[in-house]
Amino acid sequence: MTRVAAVDCGTNSIRLLVADLDPVTGELTELDRRMTIVRLGQGVDRTGRLAPEALERTFAACRAYAEIIKEHGAERVRFVATSASRDAENRDVFVRGVLDILGVEPEVVTGDQEAEFSFTGATRELAGRADLRRPFLVVDIGGGSTEFVVGDDHVRAARSVDVGCVRMTERHLVRDGAVTDPPTEEQIAAMRADIEAALDRAEETVPLREAHTLVGLAGSVTTVSAIAQDLPAYDSAAIHHSRISHDRVREITHRLLRATHAERAAVPSMHPGRVDVIGAGALVLLVIMERIGAREVVVSEHDILDGIAWSLVSGPR
Repeated sequence: MTRVAAVDCGTNSIRLLVADLDPVTGELTELDRRMTIVRLGQGVDRTGRLAPEALERTFAACRAYAEIIKEHGAERVRFVATSASRDAENRDVFVRGVLDILGVEPEVVTGDQEAEFSFTGATRELAGRADLRRPFLVVDIGGGSTEFVVGDDHVRAARSVDVGCVRMTERHLVRDGAVTDPPTEEQIAAMRADIEAALDRAEETVPLREAHTLVGLAGSVTTVSAIAQDLPAYDSAAIHHSRISHDRVREITHRLLRATHAERAAVPSMHPGRVDVIGAGALVLLVIMERIGAREVVVSEHDILDGIAWSLVSGPR
């Protein structure tokens, strides 16, 4: 067993996984897994820069994670940064801050690398399931981007497009500095058209419709699962490998897009940091399911974070 720490810093959240890994048996023993909403990508789509307050929120989370990593005595640490830090002109400030706090330089990975990590993390434990037909389409709906990966045991094709719950919210649902509550039909239509155009770009390189099993990752998808199951609180065990039908996803998406901020915040399983962006994230999932004709989505709590962890002992598959 090798004890590792993986950090995934995205547009909306920063997450930590400390685990013992056995590359021979494929066993992952989780010691600590946590998530903090930092909204690092605040305003990046509009300004091209990381906001000072967003950087400070992220550095505060890094300081807390550094203590956890030290307590567990992780032998190897890898910090991967995704969409927001790829796009930012001042990403050097971000890199220096993380290096000072955690002692490792954040790797601002490409969209293709991000997709590889996501696929590895999501499918490593699904590969032996007789009830799930291959190939898999793994969809990781993040804050700033969405990754599409088709593969069997290995990745066959991957593409990252700039469509995520934060980016879509800021681009289409914000008026006069505030999220429209609830959005208008015109705003929803414009957001849908943007997502459809992104799927057109993804299909240029990824055969989305050839997949037999859709696997959905990240907070927008897991929150939709929690709502679909009417969970009294967010329950990772109940969400992991749950299956949500297309009809249920459509119903929940329509409800979220027509709800007020207070109504969304009152959902028992809703993280406060997702209240303003969950409608956009759910719509991304729904449009993907419509495009490929998916009858259901298999929800995974294991994703890019697990893929990053595995890369420390065996490299991406």
